[in-house]
Amino acid sequence: MKNNFDLNNYPLWTALVTPFTDAGEVDYAILDQLVAQQQAANNGILLLGSTGEGLALTLKEQQAIVEHVCQLNPTVPLMVAVGGMNLKQQIAWVEYCNKLPIHGYLLGSPLYAKPGVIGQTHWFENLLDASVHPCMLYNVPGRSAVDIPPAVISNLKNHKNLWALKEASGDIAKFEGFRNAAPQLAIFSGDDALMPYFAQAGAKGLVSVAANAWPTQTHEFVKRSLSGQHPNLFADWSQAIQSLFAVANPIPVKVLMHLQGRITSPYLRPPLTHLELTQTDCISNANNTILSWH
Repeated sequence: MKNNFDLNNYPLWTALVTPFTDAGEVDYAILDQLVAQQQAANNGILLLGSTGEGLALTLKEQQAIVEHVCQLNPTVPLMVAVGGMNLKQQIAWVEYCNKLPIHGYLLGSPLYAKPGVIGQTHWFENLLDASVHPCMLYNVPGRSAVDIPPAVISNLKNHKNLWALKEASGDIAKFEGFRNAAPQLAIFSGDDALMPYFAQAGAKGLVSVAANAWPTQTHEFVKRSLSGQHPNLFADWSQAIQSLFAVANPIPVKVLMHLQGRITSPYLRPPLTHLELTQTDCISNANNTILSWH
């Protein structure tokens, strides 16, 4: 596998779903196909994020998935998610992945505990120190229950392994706060629908859920957003994107991928279930809209 990727050359990263069989086992044959689809679209691949149901997998499953994808030798870079609230365990996970031919980490803020500036600085600094790869920090207060304050980014901005930030609070003002704290930091939108706005504010790209279902179309969406020449993109995409978040991610996108034939089962690990999505008209309509979009 190539190890000399310039991660800044990949403005779209797909937060890859983890495909399961109806029995709830990882479906490696389908995983191969999903990797090939993202590779064909030239999208970077993020493994084991929240969209990949990473926290619902056992450590052995997490290890097996990363090793399996590495053995596929994709021609696009791989990023691996690091998340939880036990720092020792997360450092051990980073040290394990350091030995594999991956290219970056997504470092989530600690779950549930709600640490402040000092606690978060300590958390991220230890993970950055443990890494041998560039790292993207992840601000997602809707899942972690705490924002990353700009002061944390300011404290870490000179760390050699800090490459980027995924901003998924949905608040453009917070994006500006991060830019002011670390002007050289690459900031990626974590919200598909907000990508045109974030691009206007100086975002470098998108970490996407939608790209699972629409790899090439989402790649073009990001390209056009970054060009700044398509002011009507939000209207074209927002309704379609919203359908993928009608209930908790990644339920709708997995149901849609099952309808598309990309995955053989819409199974999700508990506590998530595809039964939460009681009607599929919205995602089917969204699929028709995006697949006819050009």
